[in-house]
Amino acid sequence: MNGFFIVLSVLVVVVLAAVALAGAIRRRDVDSAVGSLARETRQRDKSARKAEMSAVVDAPATGAEVERSAALARVGGDVAVIDEPSPPAVFVPPDPETYGVTRRQFLNRGVFALFGLGLTVFGVAIVGFLWPSSSGGFGSKIKVGSVSDLKSEIERSGGFLYKPEGRMWLTNYPSSALAKAEQVYSPAVLNSLKAGIAVLYQKCPHLGCRVPDCKSSQWFECPCHGSQYNQAGEKKGGPAPRGMDNFATEVNGGVLTVNTGQVIQGPPIGTNTTGQEAEGPNCIGAASGGHSG
Repeated sequence: MNGFFIVLSVLVVVVLAAVALAGAIRRRDVDSAVGSLARETRQRDKSARKAEMSAVVDAPATGAEVERSAALARVGGDVAVIDEPSPPAVFVPPDPETYGVTRRQFLNRGVFALFGLGLTVFGVAIVGFLWPSSSGGFGSKIKVGSVSDLKSEIERSGGFLYKPEGRMWLTNYPSSALAKAEQVYSPAVLNSLKAGIAVLYQKCPHLGCRVPDCKSSQWFECPCHGSQYNQAGEKKGGPAPRGMDNFATEVNGGVLTVNTGQVIQGPPIGTNTTGQEAEGPNCIGAASGGHSG
């Protein structure tokens, strides 16, 4: 739930930043469009108008044109109208102020576009980091397998089955302990316990070390500071503040699904639903509530 609010907050920040960016670009364009003509521009406009007026006035006829007209008149022809090509248009260079404004607009928009792109990429990266994974790896829901097959695998593995893709331990949970378990565990944890399987997060609640199993004691025993837990992950000794954390689980059609994105805090100190004691020598040392590793 907290992840959802974080994602929502990031999206709101990105949208507000985009709106502010669009408003800033519009204001810069409007501000840049306001101005007055430079003196050089007005002078060039006057020169261009004078050139246009002088082009309209007929140029005086040359001697050759007069002789051709007289010759045509003698033979009874009409006076030929000589069409002279119009003079080329006077080149008027562009106003430096005009293309200067365009350049400023381009630079301004480029800066704001880069800023907006960076903000968008940052927002997408944050959302992608917080969004639950759908690839089937850790952080998503994983279909671990059928309950019957998993129980057989646990037996073949000496009572402890490790699933690296979910960073989880699976152990058999006795049906005789369900009455006590219903008073301690949440429904999401009870789903797998009722099917006869305990699903535990591999990390020790003390300082986060990966907790291995101990085949001789049939407990979990942390090598970092000596915390010890029974097969259900309930604390038996060491400095850990609680039992091993659980994952939320579902059992549909006899298939166990584990939500590795939802870690549920382990049971409090003193919880012992199964009554399991050490079945042999401890791998870390004698279990005791005051053991400090």
